[in-house]
Amino acid sequence: MLSKPMKKRMGMDEEKKKKIVFDDTDVRHAQLKIRLQHDSLTQAGFFRALITGYLDNDGDIVNYLANYKEEHGIQNKKKRARVVEEIEQGTDLLEKFGIKNDEVEGIFDMIAEEFPDL
Repeated sequence: MLSKPMKKRMGMDEEKKKKIVFDDTDVRHAQLKIRLQHDSLTQAGFFRALITGYLDNDGDIVNYLANYKEEHGIQNKKKRARVVEEIEQGTDLLEKFGIKNDEVEGIFDMIAEEFPDL
């Protein structure tokens, strides 16, 4: 069971919800179900965790995607390097000013309250 702050962080307490759907093979679906059961995860929990890591620029996910993009020819080398560099610079700035992820979320919440049409 997820805590209320984690649900909020994952965007689960909002009224407007969207479904994310994609197709894959029967074999990969079966493999996923087996791995999820082994790790005591639901499909929804698994994908929400990955999306949260992606949106938070988790280093492991960023590195995995950089390797994936390189292996599959997605983006050119210069663009991939610039994306990684920008993420690192953003992380360094947040650390420099002592801003934590939950504080960033608070800032976005304040902006959303002040400007609901954005």
